[in-house]
Amino acid sequence: MPVLVDTSIWVDYFKDGTHTGKLDFLIDENLIVTNDLILAELIPFLKVQKQKKIIQLLNNIMKLPLAVHWDQIIEYQFKCLKKGLNGIGIPDLIITQNAMQNQCELYSLDHHFSLLYGWGQVFRFDKLKILHILFNSSHAGPLRSTPG
Repeated sequence: MPVLVDTSIWVDYFKDGTHTGKLDFLIDENLIVTNDLILAELIPFLKVQKQKKIIQLLNNIMKLPLAVHWDQIIEYQFKCLKKGLNGIGIPDLIITQNAMQNQCELYSLDHHFSLLYGWGQVFRFDKLKILHILFNSSHAGPLRSTPG
């Protein structure tokens, strides 16, 4: 199953590499995918740092098409606000929607993706698997996946 790698994982990977073993495994197995939203979050900072090779490599990753269904995003945001999840932004809801549309797992360090999954019945995220790491762990042990 393809894995949509969230911006938070890439930032960690380029910054200090705490979770490089996990991402390296996904890269080696040719499992990673991206989308234009994630690239739009990453590439401007890489351009400032003149990281042309990294930009080229990121652009060579298979891109999922973005087909944003705004009515659904509005409904997700409404439900988030109603449930007290005020910190979940529209870009992350679009990334979640994109992963579900393409039957991908989502790999992120952002805790709010797990919160969304925890309310899967409310948001109909029952088909979304979220790969996550233990937040207190810095070793490169096996990936852990939410059931789904």
